[in-house]
Amino acid sequence: MSATRSVRVLFSTFTIALVLSFAGPVQGQSASIGADVVSRYVWRGTDFGESMSVQPALTLGFGGLEGGVWGSTSVSASGAGANEVDLWATYTVAASNGSSFSFGFTDYYFPAPGADGFFVSDAHILELSASFTGPESFPISLFAGRMSRNDPDNSLYLEASVPVSAFEDVDMSLTAGMVAGESAFYGTEGTAFVNLGVSVSKDLVITDDFAVPVTVSYILNANRPGDDDHMGHDHEHDHDHGPDPDRAFLVFGFSLSP
Repeated sequence: MSATRSVRVLFSTFTIALVLSFAGPVQGQSASIGADVVSRYVWRGTDFGESMSVQPALTLGFGGLEGGVWGSTSVSASGAGANEVDLWATYTVAASNGSSFSFGFTDYYFPAPGADGFFVSDAHILELSASFTGPESFPISLFAGRMSRNDPDNSLYLEASVPVSAFEDVDMSLTAGMVAGESAFYGTEGTAFVNLGVSVSKDLVITDDFAVPVTVSYILNANRPGDDDHMGHDHEHDHDHGPDPDRAFLVFGFSLSP
């Protein structure tokens, strides 16, 4: 099967799943919409667009199967090269102790002005992933994602996050994400931490029945490549962004949903 055809099959499969989801009542069926507004779109230690962004999402669920569409659009025309629209799906298996395992894929698509069309295979990057969420007694979250298309290094990203309960009235979490090896996509010459951070969230109460979740995150890309580093900046899928080694960010965001 050609690469272009495989993208069409992926899109067709996803479309069929959406149609079937509305064909009739299904036990455990759910649907949700919403959007985040963030001061910067920082993904795994890299700033996409150097601009405030709006990030809408549509999610459908059928028992343990969940899928949807997620996007990010820069509010600045200069950041439009980092605009993104992703298709994703995960299947989650819950254990009796409250922990869960998930397996899924994400199709990253960057509809920058003048970029390749949706049905051009080179416009997509595919990632396969697995994650674990611990029970309430050990609430750690682990994630592993490997790029499998249009990334010649098949980059492997690993992440762990844990909640911090030391502060009342806020939700705090610590995150550590690393790339396991050389990667032009992430700009690493070897194993490196690219996403170290702390996030604090609190509900902004508007009325008795309506509150807006607000989050502030400090994120550090601790990767320090050599002085002659050029990795990632000439990558054919750079989409007007590049890896952000040895850089820190402070990001503010809020979420809206019906």
